[in-house]
Amino acid sequence: MSNNSERTAQEGRTRVSIPGLQDERSVSMQFSPDAHAVVLQGDASCVLDELPTEAFRLIVTSPPYNIGKTYERQIALKHYLAEQEARIAQMIRLLAPDGSLCWQVGNFVDDGEIVPLDILFYPLFKAAGLKLRNRIMWRFEHGLHAKKRFSGRYETLLWFTKSDEYVFNLDPVRVPSKYPGKRGFKGKMKGVPTGNPKGKNPGDVWELMQAEWEEGAWAIPNVKSNHCEKTAHPCQFPIELVERCVLAFTNPGDWVLDPYGGVASAVIAAVKNDRRGTMVDRDPGFCAIALERIQRFYDGTLRVRPLGKPIHQPTGREKVSMTPPEWLTSGANGDSNEDCAVLFAPQRL
Repeated sequence: MSNNSERTAQEGRTRVSIPGLQDERSVSMQFSPDAHAVVLQGDASCVLDELPTEAFRLIVTSPPYNIGKTYERQIALKHYLAEQEARIAQMIRLLAPDGSLCWQVGNFVDDGEIVPLDILFYPLFKAAGLKLRNRIMWRFEHGLHAKKRFSGRYETLLWFTKSDEYVFNLDPVRVPSKYPGKRGFKGKMKGVPTGNPKGKNPGDVWELMQAEWEEGAWAIPNVKSNHCEKTAHPCQFPIELVERCVLAFTNPGDWVLDPYGGVASAVIAAVKNDRRGTMVDRDPGFCAIALERIQRFYDGTLRVRPLGKPIHQPTGREKVSMTPPEWLTSGANGDSNEDCAVLFAPQRL
């Protein structure tokens, strides 16, 4: 923590002066209505019971996938789903009547067989009375390379609401129209622009990057070793992924909760956009990183990938984007491979 923080140990709270703001906000290690960022260390099964009913406009999280990561224990799939069903019931109590719950998951891998977790989770949310508004695809271009199947390059985010009356702010998350100059060709709209001057609805397969926005896919780089937000967490939530949910499903001042908070990506997305954020994580090491990241955000030193920043496109001049000379001179059996190499050699600008 920086020197401008005043620790209040008896309250478990750190007062933080935010540069450029008139008021003083706080980071708390216990839930407080006066805080703007709350980091709760403990098991979600216990901590969630202590939080106030219907206090959160948005609950957004990525639960453990039950694949044996360092922060989880791998158990039989039916027991894993039963545990998560109990957590879901706790979250529904915490969700405001007009609130949203966003559940981001990938696949459970069972002896080489892919089990899509969103398909397994949907009946649990449906039985609990929530309503699915969108099944959103988060696409990323890099990840583990499979050898006996196609490499996975997307995960899903299920957006549920508690009722038919819910917060949905489309304008803050509109994306540039592909054809903003399109006009009507007949009737009352003949010759009149048919689009929205603020942009178009991003759709349910999102690409947050500017270059891909027109296609309607969320192409957000996953947080790997060269990502500016990378920490020690093995499955880190990119802040950019949460921001669109925060902007669309909450209003300024609303509370956002991540019950599997990791290193506070959801909390930072909330406070970055004038909301309040609470996270829960049972790992003290991750909570320490979370507190440090929040403090660095308030100090203006945290590196965050800007919302909508285009994904880097290689020019063909970088060494790593050029075809290796070995591939150009010989094939697998030592035969000439020059004709084949043209198929995958990058175009040089």
